[in-house]
Amino acid sequence: MGKKLTNLLLFTGLFSLASQSFAENITVFAAASMTDVLQQIGDEYKKQHPSDDLTFSFAGSSTLAKQIEQDAPADIFISADEKWMDYLAEKLPEKVQNRTVLVQNELVLIAPKSSQLALMDIKQVPFKELTENSYLAVGDDNVPVGRYAKTALTNLNLWQTVEPRLSKAKDVRAVLTYIARGELPLGIVYSTDAKISDDVKVVSVFPQESYGKVVYPAATLTDKAEAKSFLDFLSGKEAKALFESAGFKPVKK
Repeated sequence: MGKKLTNLLLFTGLFSLASQSFAENITVFAAASMTDVLQQIGDEYKKQHPSDDLTFSFAGSSTLAKQIEQDAPADIFISADEKWMDYLAEKLPEKVQNRTVLVQNELVLIAPKSSQLALMDIKQVPFKELTENSYLAVGDDNVPVGRYAKTALTNLNLWQTVEPRLSKAKDVRAVLTYIARGELPLGIVYSTDAKISDDVKVVSVFPQESYGKVVYPAATLTDKAEAKSFLDFLSGKEAKALFESAGFKPVKK
């Protein structure tokens, strides 16, 4: 009996070591606006795939795309727009595979929670007065949120008014931080970013026709089966529920 138990323990130990040796790390480079929701989705994925390790790197889509172009070790890329996914697909066509669009988002104008501003039509926002001695926080020209903001403001005939009074941030979470701290009176972010902070409030929603659609394309960058598995999980029912809970909109395919 003792010998059988010893053999069983030995087999169990060897099986455990073998399982550990086959564990895979999946590195996901993703747009900053997905920071919170992807970590939640990752926790759910781990429950079903405990042997797979997930590592996330969040930043502006442009920064991540450039890093991948320079051989940064990423297995999956999730961009906040089609442009930077197209960029990688052109530069590294052999890498970008299994491309799909996960979700959509909306563009909103936020202010500090203490602001006297109430919810209003975007054309009623007194941009000139509010930025006369301060600035409007936006993403820089390379990150998707910055380009969406410029497109919206241009189409609404507001660009010339605000252009001299812009404070450009490295990504959407930096914009959110400026407003949450009360450092600036107004900022342009995605609706999902506004939702995660109790220190800001939405004062206006940009009409979608002013900037187009904010979509999040995703793709694998390696042949790892685990990378494809996680990408598939991101399109599944559990992930969709978490995306929608975070305020992301579903995409009709």
